[in-house]
Amino acid sequence: MGRSTARRSNRRTGPDGAGHRSRARRRRRRGPARAVLACLALGAVLLTAGAAVAYWRETRPPVTDDQVADVTDALDASTAKPSASSSPSPSPSLKTSPSPSVSPSPSTIAIPATGPGTFVTAQADGTTVGTGSRVRRYKVLVEDGVDIRPSAAADEISEVLADDRGWTQDGTNSFRLVSSGSYDFVVKIATPGTVDKICGAAGLLTRGEVNCSVGTDVVVNLKRWVLGSPEFDGPIHEYRALIVNHEVGHRIGHGHETCPGAGRPAPAMMQQIKGLKGCVANAWPYDEAGDYLGGPSVP
Repeated sequence: MGRSTARRSNRRTGPDGAGHRSRARRRRRRGPARAVLACLALGAVLLTAGAAVAYWRETRPPVTDDQVADVTDALDASTAKPSASSSPSPSPSLKTSPSPSVSPSPSTIAIPATGPGTFVTAQADGTTVGTGSRVRRYKVLVEDGVDIRPSAAADEISEVLADDRGWTQDGTNSFRLVSSGSYDFVVKIATPGTVDKICGAAGLLTRGEVNCSVGTDVVVNLKRWVLGSPEFDGPIHEYRALIVNHEVGHRIGHGHETCPGAGRPAPAMMQQIKGLKGCVANAWPYDEAGDYLGGPSVP
């Protein structure tokens, strides 16, 4: 019984071992065949792709010079550094105010009909100009609301009074700009309405058009300071010199004068705004040689 069992066991294991070996041989034979099929499939794919690329190259439109330029411009734009001329504008919140050393031009200065009658004093002090023993201290004031900086007006008036053609040439008078303390006269730049009030209080009729000198006040009409006079064909700064020289002339004792003769310089003490009477417009009491440019006195 033991041998019979052993033989049956050998018969079962024998065929099973042979089957395993047979399946292994079949797998080894199929391996190379599968590799060949994979290579053939890959080759077919490559051939198809190559044919498609060749067809695309033959049928695509050519690249034009304009297309090349467009691409080049795009690249340049993306890599270009900003130049000084293309810098961004400042933000509206960063507005810059005008430099305080720049005065408004005559064409941009508004001329109100009247003002509050109050004034701002120029905070400026100068040295004495002239060699005369009579030093006349003066202030410069501008009416509130007028678009003229008091310091700028003071600078311009100081230049007029320091000019060699001005009143310092008489050898008697000198001038010094002050902002405080005692003074001999005050130059006030005022609106036409305020001029009429100040001058009218002294019985002078200015009609909103002309200047006047009242007591210690040299009252300058804003309209004349900005617009000049149709009778004066020189630059506006020259006409302002005439205003200052004429009114300060009154302050130091000079009265009105008239034209000394056709073609000659009109005296600074002449009311040139009323007509030149044959004379040539002139802003200065003296010429460059130091000679007085006067004329006959008038009431």
